[in-house]
Amino acid sequence: MIDLETLKKIRPGARLKVYEGKIPFEGLVIARKHGTEAGATFTIRAVVAGVGVEKVYPVHSPAITKVVVVSSPKKIHRAKLYWVRKESSARIRQKLGVSV
Repeated sequence: MIDLETLKKIRPGARLKVYEGKIPFEGLVIARKHGTEAGATFTIRAVVAGVGVEKVYPVHSPAITKVVVVSSPKKIHRAKLYWVRKESSARIRQKLGVSV
């Protein structure tokens, strides 16, 4: 379960490390949907072995044991960062100012 303080920090552009049990998945938040209601989700994208991988996590999932906010975005003007799917990691770093 995710506490409210951490939930406020989960925004598009933030880098998160999500633990499902003992297995971490670290990536960039590209979308957050439905606020804090029962069906709320957030989508994380990472590049693993040269292939883009996206995972959608329910906010109220009991499978999530811990969420660590690695970095927060400085200024993001979009609610959904789907354009990240097409860009190279160098351009993403330039535009967002975060490491990918």
